[in-house]
Amino acid sequence: MFDDLRKDSESSAYFQTPKAEEESTAPAVTTRAVSRRVPKTAFKLPRLTPAQRLILAVLLLALACIAGPTLLLLTGKIVPL
Repeated sequence: MFDDLRKDSESSAYFQTPKAEEESTAPAVTTRAVSRRVPKTAFKLPRLTPAQRLILAVLLLALACIAGPTLLLLTGKIVPL
């Protein structure tokens, strides 16, 4: 099934580049490349493995789930049962 996958993809017309005749008949359009740079002020978590990022996300979720109700109790917005 996957034996001739590369050969099939190379023979497909979808992946072939347009012919020179087709390019010459089209009007010349100049396009300007858009830079998609990340601003230097963007916050990145350097050198964290995916497992460490997961643990950090879970800890932040736990902090939000515990600190939120605690602050609501302290401010009197809700009352304990």
